[in-house]
Amino acid sequence: MNSSRRRLLLAAGAFGLCAAPAFAQGTYPSKPVKITVAFAPGGGSDLIARLLASKLGDKLGQPVIVENRPGAGGMLGADAVLKQPADGYNLLLAAASYTVNPSVYKQPFDAIKDMTPIAQLARGPFVVAVNPNVPVKTVQELVEFAKKNPGKLSYASAGSGSIVHMVTEYFLDVTGAQITHIPYKGTSPALTDTVGGQTQLIFGTVGSTLPFVKAGKLRAIAVTTPARLPALPDVPTVAESGYPAYQVTNWHGIIAPKGLPRDIQLKLNKAIQEAMFDPKMETTLGDDGLVPAKGTPEDFGTLMASEVARWGAVAKKRNVRAD
Repeated sequence: MNSSRRRLLLAAGAFGLCAAPAFAQGTYPSKPVKITVAFAPGGGSDLIARLLASKLGDKLGQPVIVENRPGAGGMLGADAVLKQPADGYNLLLAAASYTVNPSVYKQPFDAIKDMTPIAQLARGPFVVAVNPNVPVKTVQELVEFAKKNPGKLSYASAGSGSIVHMVTEYFLDVTGAQITHIPYKGTSPALTDTVGGQTQLIFGTVGSTLPFVKAGKLRAIAVTTPARLPALPDVPTVAESGYPAYQVTNWHGIIAPKGLPRDIQLKLNKAIQEAMFDPKMETTLGDDGLVPAKGTPEDFGTLMASEVARWGAVAKKRNVRAD
């Protein structure tokens, strides 16, 4: 586990020790609330869920527990939650990949119609990083090099149909560059081989990629969000680099099964926003290149629907499929 992940985990534990449950108001909640993470422990989604849970329990007056249910790119955990009663006691930590999966998997549920949006939690960029031996320092240089040297560059992803695969294919579509995809079984081996030079390019999350950039083992040439990353102030956005059509945000949020009562939806939204904008939480997230996200349930629902549509179009055009 890298230093960024350890820092978040320690912070989550500290928040948990400080949280003193208050008395619940009204009829909800009257028992513990569960947040399911559809990925393995120790990753970015898991740690954000645990940070939230440690503060949310104080806001709701009931314990909030986190359960990991990995498998099938997040589908197993999502399917399990969306089949539960819509009573506010079974929530899902939805990552950006949740809106990619409908375009690459045959799912037993509808990603939009079968859920109730509650709140977006946080957002951040992907870091466009190359092995230092690649003779490019900007996105424009990368695109030009790829066009002049077809077949010479490859990019790593966490697997076919993963969010990183989709984000990179979208970049290639916008820029017209031809770079070969090399899928791995997870982010860690993808990063390892990019650092080692077996692959030359990766679109990595801030938490996993920034330590390698700071150590000089990867060169960051851009970030994918509309604004620059404070931790890398000299690294431009892809949009600033000549491709304004390309903007991608890595996000997390909380959803519930469809039919969640409006009063519970609004109570959870309010409590989650208060938890995420706690000063200590903001600092901890900022250290990992993330910022809390404001907005109503409807704002989050609109984002998710637009992302499903966007990734569906990219998958069809670029023939993106899951393993």
